[in-house]
Amino acid sequence: MVHLTESVSVDKESLVTSRANKSAVLHRHLREDPRDLDHAEGHYLILQDGSRILDASGGAAVACVGHGNARVNQAMVDQMARVSYCASTFFRTPIVEEAAKILVDTTDGHMARAYFVQSGSEAMEAAMKLARQYYLEKQVPEPQRARFISRKQSYHGTTLGSLAMGGHVARRDKFQPMLIDNISRVSPCYAYRGKLQDETDAQYVQRLADELEDEFQRVGANTVCAFVAEPVVGAALGCVPAVPGYFQAVQAVCRRHGALLILDEVMCGMGRSGTYHAWQQEGVVPDIQTIGKGLGGGYQPVAAVLVHKEVAQTLENGTGSFMHGHTYQAHTVGCAAVVAVQKIIQEEDLVSNVRAMGSLLEQKLRKSLGSHPNVGDIRGRGLFWGVEFVEDKLDKRPFPPAKQVAAKINELGLTKSYSIVVYPGSGTYDGWSGDHIIIAPPYTVTADDVESIVQIISALVNDFFATC
Repeated sequence: MVHLTESVSVDKESLVTSRANKSAVLHRHLREDPRDLDHAEGHYLILQDGSRILDASGGAAVACVGHGNARVNQAMVDQMARVSYCASTFFRTPIVEEAAKILVDTTDGHMARAYFVQSGSEAMEAAMKLARQYYLEKQVPEPQRARFISRKQSYHGTTLGSLAMGGHVARRDKFQPMLIDNISRVSPCYAYRGKLQDETDAQYVQRLADELEDEFQRVGANTVCAFVAEPVVGAALGCVPAVPGYFQAVQAVCRRHGALLILDEVMCGMGRSGTYHAWQQEGVVPDIQTIGKGLGGGYQPVAAVLVHKEVAQTLENGTGSFMHGHTYQAHTVGCAAVVAVQKIIQEEDLVSNVRAMGSLLEQKLRKSLGSHPNVGDIRGRGLFWGVEFVEDKLDKRPFPPAKQVAAKINELGLTKSYSIVVYPGSGTYDGWSGDHIIIAPPYTVTADDVESIVQIISALVNDFFATC
């Protein structure tokens, strides 16, 4: 519970481990070491000093069934007792086959194959190569197709290929000279900032579809492998869903030009948005899909690519192989975590709970923060919600990047007065300016949990802007 009598200023000594205990780890921030975590249980992270931090973001929207689930832990131990690693080039294992079958069965018969890797970045790399190979394996090959179109203010990973695919300016900046140049970008479907005051949803969708059509024409429509997008944009924009009809319109553009639709659901998928797959709310089916964070719930590093039956059949009828691979692909212990987490989600009907608690979270966030002068927009789906902060609510002016608003809100939240984790993001407005936080609690939250989360976050936001 919040103790508002305590100071809300950010005490650096309370935020980080003393530099006297300098870490040998190459942490994300080298001048300060992170807090010392002892263990985690349920919805809480427990530090070595005994402090309990409410994990309201599931890390980076990862911990979908909470921390320390005994069933998942035991499933991994049991798998290690059988086989912890094998070279997937030569052998297949029952647990990997089971994990793939579980995933394919959630796609309404559309997807035929699953390809398991270690991270969302690896999944995007694999999706890019798969799309290219698809055109080489067609009965009438199209070797000229080597380009991709993605969206500005998107995030698809940090390896060089996936970073090139994304549109987050600040993350790309230092590595721009190293990135491939066969990817171009169009505007995101970002109604808060992109939709004109007098536009209907249908008019906005048509304008964005026309922009995509123009980009196909500009680069040469027959050179494009795929259009790549997140159904609900996560880290780059803070839980921005598309307006109704958008994905049907952009898929129609892709179909007109023979290009694939790749949907990145690494952050928003696997139940997070209120359906098993976010595309199941959009009236489309992707040709290739990436999934990750909610796949194994953080119990093992695992992500995957789901492949539409027509794409898979093309490769089967062609060379019969996918020219890509990793030492640790289809890792048995990772797949054991997938099976256990997904069985919990299905058997406990947690996606229904995501919808119910997500609706409650939306209602309470809008009621408590909707009128705040520095809250520009509240948006999301399921248990995946973003709050965007602005310096001026009327003209939607973002805070200057130097103020680090989202990062400092997160820092303040970690102090004892609040003891909560939210996921901060920056560059919301143009890749540099703009701040948001993401609220993405586990699928297991109750109405009381949602009430506590909103109460603490409301106090956190109010106190931050009252003192900053």
